[in-house]
Amino acid sequence: MTKVYIVGAGPGDVDLITVKGLKAVQQADVVLYDRLINQDLLEETKAGAELVFCGKRPDHHALSQSTINHLLVKYALQGKVVTRLKGGDPFVFGRGGEEAEALAKRSIPFEIVPGITSGTAAPAYAGIPVTHRDYSSSVAFISGVSKKGTDEEAYWERVVKSMDTLCIYMGVKRLPEICERLKKYGRPADTPMALIQNGTTSSQKMVKGTIDTIVEKSRFIENPAMIVVGEVVELSSHLQWFNPAASDVQTSEQTVVG
Repeated sequence: MTKVYIVGAGPGDVDLITVKGLKAVQQADVVLYDRLINQDLLEETKAGAELVFCGKRPDHHALSQSTINHLLVKYALQGKVVTRLKGGDPFVFGRGGEEAEALAKRSIPFEIVPGITSGTAAPAYAGIPVTHRDYSSSVAFISGVSKKGTDEEAYWERVVKSMDTLCIYMGVKRLPEICERLKKYGRPADTPMALIQNGTTSSQKMVKGTIDTIVEKSRFIENPAMIVVGEVVELSSHLQWFNPAASDVQTSEQTVVG
């Protein structure tokens, strides 16, 4: 029976996909997958399954979102079981809602399979709890890039002033601007910050600093990376448990702190 599964593949570690998500990959006739999924998951597809790359980089999209929506509808109308495999969680900055809307408009059955988002997973693998009874009772997951026409100043003022911890997606290229806004709307210059690149994988790197020092310290950090702002960052000094080098004997990455 035709059905489309919009599946969160998790943040990078292949073991962090859900059982239900893995079953959707294994049963699919067609898998449309993104760049940031763990490629090992594609080895779980059944013989004869069609694999369609939908990868997106910050400045280049292999397929436009409208084309992806069209393909989901096209394959479903052919009577196929389709799995749309997306990094992290499909409903957290994953545009899964737009894809679900396209299917709903054509009355095509679909199911959302949530995934572990990098906003919680990358900090966890770096020893940073995004909430903690003694340090943070609130957390916001925000995008470093805004939709055209958004009042960015009002947006940043609201989140900076109202939340203890900020987890910022897609913000590496705008880090200097982000730091200026953090200070502009009331965060002290010595507020702890961390950038975690390739979180949960054997190539994970973390850089720690403050609002005033993090731009210089993180000059070699690249996307994909999660930015974490708040006092909880300091907890990584004694909660950091994940050793990327141990997870892959061929990988040796250095954690920079300060």
